[in-house]
Amino acid sequence: MSEAEKLDEIFQSDLRYLMLVSYIVLGNNAVTNRFIERTYRMPVHAWSTLFAIVMFPGIRAKEIKALFPRPQNTISRAASLLEARGLIEQRTSVADGREKKLFATDAGKELLTRIRAWSVLRQEELFAPLTDQERETFFQLARKIAAGPNLLQTVTMRTGKNVAVKNGAERSDRETS
Repeated sequence: MSEAEKLDEIFQSDLRYLMLVSYIVLGNNAVTNRFIERTYRMPVHAWSTLFAIVMFPGIRAKEIKALFPRPQNTISRAASLLEARGLIEQRTSVADGREKKLFATDAGKELLTRIRAWSVLRQEELFAPLTDQERETFFQLARKIAAGPNLLQTVTMRTGKNVAVKNGAERSDRETS
C-alpha cells in the first residue's frame, strides 16, 4: 500500500477529523520548525513567544500560555533563551513587584520581522491549494473550534473510565450503558 493510500485510509477512518488536523499541523511544523531552527537556531516555542511579546508589549509569560498552549515551563525557558540572546527584556511590574513583564528589544523586533516575512511566504505556500473564499471558510471554521469550550479541556478523556469495543470502534462506559 502506498503512502497516499495509507493516508486516504486514515482520512476515511472514524478519526479522520483529528488525523487530518494533526497531519496538517505536524507537517507544517516539521517544515517551519526545521527552517527556523536551522536559520535562527531558535525552537518554535521561542519564536512564538517572541511573536506574542512583540504583539503585546508588557505581556506576562503566563499570559502567553493562553495564546500558545504549551506548558508554563516551556514558555519560561523560551523567555530565558530570548533574554539571553538580547531579544527581550524582563521588567518588574510597577503594580506587583513579583510580576515580570516582557518587552522585545530592537534586535528582537528586527529578528521577528525577518521570521514573519518567511512565515507569510510559508503561509501562502501551505494554503495555495485553496481559493481566497476557501481560505476564509477554513479560517472561520478553525476559529469556531478554537473559540469553543473543548479545545483545551475535555470531559470525555478526563473520566479515565474503560472503553469497550463495539463494531470495531471503542465506546466509553457512558455510551455503552
